[in-house]
Amino acid sequence: MTSKRQTANVLGVAVDTLPLEDLLALLQARLAARQRLLVTHVNVHGLHIAWEHAWYRDFINRSDIAYCDGMGVQLAARILGEPRPARYTLADWYPQLAAMLQENGFSLFLLGSAPQVAAAAAENLRRRFPGLTVCGAMHGYFDKSPRSSENRRVVDAINAARPHLLLVGMGMPTQERWLMENWPRLEATAAITGGAILEYIAGTMRHGPAWMTQHYLEWLFRLWDRPDRYARRYLVENPLFLGRVLRQKVFGLPFGEGR
Repeated sequence: MTSKRQTANVLGVAVDTLPLEDLLALLQARLAARQRLLVTHVNVHGLHIAWEHAWYRDFINRSDIAYCDGMGVQLAARILGEPRPARYTLADWYPQLAAMLQENGFSLFLLGSAPQVAAAAAENLRRRFPGLTVCGAMHGYFDKSPRSSENRRVVDAINAARPHLLLVGMGMPTQERWLMENWPRLEATAAITGGAILEYIAGTMRHGPAWMTQHYLEWLFRLWDRPDRYARRYLVENPLFLGRVLRQKVFGLPFGEGR
């Protein structure tokens, strides 16, 4: 775990408030020293899962950093009178991350998405950052049972590469479950959960227009672009989220507080 830092307690999850530059500096220092670091992200969908599944909430709270990845989390912190977390989405800041890795000679391993997506993401990173060592790229379509032969092969491949940073993009809560079960035996120095990040890097998922992203309307673009994927998340989970935030403000939480 990292040293104690300021967090916002949103639905029992401790959301770190540190700005992006501080997270990048922390990553650089830990990677240089080969000191382990587990970084997760928190958005409304993740908080919905955390409310319903204690193991997920506990895993996020045990991670070294759980940064804010959505304006809904910021809004909730404001309603609750908690410290305001800085908000940044990996799909926006991965170029800064890749540049930091390249400049310091750190290696990167990609895990997740479909085979062609993982391969395209690796190729795009190598093309854009020619000095970056992408030491491996594996898709996420394998038997993730801890004792399965396929899972062992994935873990063995990562350990053989010994990457400085492992980027896991399998979506919530699959990526968190996989890291929870495998992190102790992985030889990557740091890991970051990335959701659909490999799709963004590969170019198979689009960003909304600038005027939407700048006005916190990326969710609306996603809903329009991929209704089958995001309709429940935004039309069902968001109202539930607001109700739960108001419940926390008025009555407190029905389970333990965040770390």
